[in-house]
Amino acid sequence: MKKLLSLTLLLSTIVLSAQDTEETTTKKSFTISGSVDAYYQTYLTASDDSGQSFGTAFADQTGFALGMGNIIASYESGKVGAVLDLVTGPRGGSATFSNDIVDGIVNQAYVYWNVSESTTLTMGRFNTFLGYEVIAPAANFNYSTSYLFSSGPFSHVGLKADFALSDDFSLMLAVMNPWDTNDTSTTGEYSFGAQLGYSGQYLNLYYDSGNNGGLGFEVDYTGGFDLNDSLFLGINAAYNDNDGSGFYGAALYPQYSLSDDFALGLRGEYFSLHDDELDDLPSVIGLTVTGSYIVDSNLIIKPEIRLDSWSNNDAVYFDADGENSSSLEAFTLAAIYTF
Repeated sequence: MKKLLSLTLLLSTIVLSAQDTEETTTKKSFTISGSVDAYYQTYLTASDDSGQSFGTAFADQTGFALGMGNIIASYESGKVGAVLDLVTGPRGGSATFSNDIVDGIVNQAYVYWNVSESTTLTMGRFNTFLGYEVIAPAANFNYSTSYLFSSGPFSHVGLKADFALSDDFSLMLAVMNPWDTNDTSTTGEYSFGAQLGYSGQYLNLYYDSGNNGGLGFEVDYTGGFDLNDSLFLGINAAYNDNDGSGFYGAALYPQYSLSDDFALGLRGEYFSLHDDELDDLPSVIGLTVTGSYIVDSNLIIKPEIRLDSWSNNDAVYFDADGENSSSLEAFTLAAIYTF
């Protein structure tokens, strides 16, 4: 009888200990993060009241303007979690569209499951895997955005699977709604994406049918290299085709750290449209020089000078006298606070 009681107590102790261990190892966390940004912009080669802009996404106002504010709520419990990224302001509205989910408020909203140490499934709305730049200005070195970024998708709604194949290789596969259909797809069409990564270099593939305003096919390379302790070189190149027309281009992002608090960066971009039935489509060379000064760990000041020059002599822009011009130059001063 004593042996039976002892065995019962031992089993009870093991069960209670296992439950305590399981509760201890199931970590739960809730975090809030986000950013707020604003800027001042003036044209150096045109009048500020001309109503023109570079033609890329965001930062297209003169004078003082608001960028965006976003709040990211993340909750994780064990192997599962959810992220809700809410955004407001002109930059957020342009990224989510005025007629998008909840009138352009939801930037990202997804749930995920870490199936194993090497596999994660994600479903919902998530920012695009294509390109070098992102929506939130705090994650970009340059404040204004490139033509390559502005021409591709901003976000997707669908299901993706991320695989860590080794310490260096990664693979992502996705099935999603068509290009920039961020709420529901009523056409019965879907898009497909893939990303192969190796040591910080990524080859991205995207395809939809191209119907109903779709993007068609895009191949994109994004990467970068630390040339030394102070100099980094980022690279982005892409080619898009939708039934014989689309765009292609490349951008280099050299960034040099002069101190722990200040760095200079250049974005040199070549971007062109193409069409099998048309010749001499316009192309643009964009040069953007940006300084990045960290006031403290949360506030970043970014002075920026940008010059875009198109190959054609049409009235792409207007100069200070109101005459046709193929180039536009601007100075921008941005302030970004992260938390």
